[in-house]
Amino acid sequence: MSHHGGLMEIDVAIVGAGFGGLGAAIQLQRAGFTDFLVFERSDDVGGTWRDNTYPGCACDVPSHLYSFSFAANPSWSETFSGQREIWDYLRGCVDRFGVRPKLRLRHELRRADWDARRGRWRLDTSGGEYWARVLICATGPLSEPAVPDLPGLETFAGTVFHSARWRHDHDLTGRRVAVIGTGASAVQFVPRIQPVVTRLTLFQRTPAWLMSRRSRRISRLEQAVFRRLPATQRTVRAAGYLAREAMAVGFLHPTVNRIAARRSLRKLRREVADPRLRATLTPGYTMGCKRVLISDEYWPALTRGNVDVVDAGIRRITADGLVTADGVHHPADTIILGTGFHVTDPPVVSRIHGRDGRSLAEEWTPSMRAYRGTTVAGFPNLFFLLGPNTGLGHTSVVLMIEAQLRLIIGALRHLRATGVAAIEPTAEAQRRWTERVDRRMRGTVWQTGCASWYLDATGRNSTIWPGYATGYRWRLRRFRPADHQAVEIDGADRDLERSDAV
Repeated sequence: MSHHGGLMEIDVAIVGAGFGGLGAAIQLQRAGFTDFLVFERSDDVGGTWRDNTYPGCACDVPSHLYSFSFAANPSWSETFSGQREIWDYLRGCVDRFGVRPKLRLRHELRRADWDARRGRWRLDTSGGEYWARVLICATGPLSEPAVPDLPGLETFAGTVFHSARWRHDHDLTGRRVAVIGTGASAVQFVPRIQPVVTRLTLFQRTPAWLMSRRSRRISRLEQAVFRRLPATQRTVRAAGYLAREAMAVGFLHPTVNRIAARRSLRKLRREVADPRLRATLTPGYTMGCKRVLISDEYWPALTRGNVDVVDAGIRRITADGLVTADGVHHPADTIILGTGFHVTDPPVVSRIHGRDGRSLAEEWTPSMRAYRGTTVAGFPNLFFLLGPNTGLGHTSVVLMIEAQLRLIIGALRHLRATGVAAIEPTAEAQRRWTERVDRRMRGTVWQTGCASWYLDATGRNSTIWPGYATGYRWRLRRFRPADHQAVEIDGADRDLERSDAV
């Protein structure tokens, strides 16, 4: 780290301190790249797992798989961890690997510009300006809550909040609560708030496919074995990995999903006796094209006397409730938005400006494309964690992050070995990769099943990886110089030590 012309000079800047950013920090440090900083807009690490503190928040992927392969945690208390435990795990990793000094909390990235003369990213953060040779963007797909444009929302006299910004100071006891949205978050918090509220009105646009969670506590004995014989935990992780990979078969070949769909409908019949409610909750699209949810409490909670499920669209919001398309007024004093995130249009991309001054948002309009989901032509030395087409419906995205980190470290070693200042993928390599992804997407449930948040404005699936995590990891196992080009640095001040302050 050095000061240069009043700006801090670092080798690598990492934006975001969730799973991606912390994973990057730890792996860079382990690989001997120690000149980096992690910029985080919030006042603590943890990302998605810091923000989502709603009642019942937990992970849909088994704990042993939803953690870093290089940082096993023998003390998970459940086979599917809750939010608090995952957040504690990430905070523990910071100290375990000694990356706390590298954190710059309350530093929001306002703008990043590639400076061709210096071959550096110029970063404007809320905590000062920095130069960085390499920029790793780890802001995550689930970091920016999406608030629907509901007419009259500003006239509502009660309390409104998004599930990812839960108001713990607002006691729901005895309240009349309207929940908008029935996705992965609502499925978890609805059963928790149902027993305490007077009235719960759930506004459902599309019913979800549900599978059983079957989470169980992990015994003290098991934890002790994991601690003393780490290989046992690796075996459990490997078995979980294979089981989850097998689940992808149904997404890639929708006919296979019929078995799981039948099981889901049997579960619905078992848990919901009332035929009218059951009809409202029965999905009319192929299983898997939207996120499949897991819960054993959601459907039973909707059968309780104080719950109404409304599938008429919301026309407007009034001071004391919501009016649906059929003209019915539903009274409410609290509105909870379970309406998801800006996945295909993350705000950070409008702040990153590449070689010709274009922002990544412009580059990605109307559709996000990146070489191996990680790098983008025209954006030198920029690496994106969980970029386009790296999402998974069936297993842990932590596996994808680790595959990308291996690729990034390979790229950094290549830069170090060749002395090249900056690289980016060739347009040709990026096009080949995207075409392969689009070709693999054809015939999968995501393309044929329905409209979902996986699809962007053009109807292209720019979110999901159309295959097995294994296939993705295999393709990213090494850096390929042939798919990249060196980026010319214009200035004579390439040697920063000798040059005068800019």
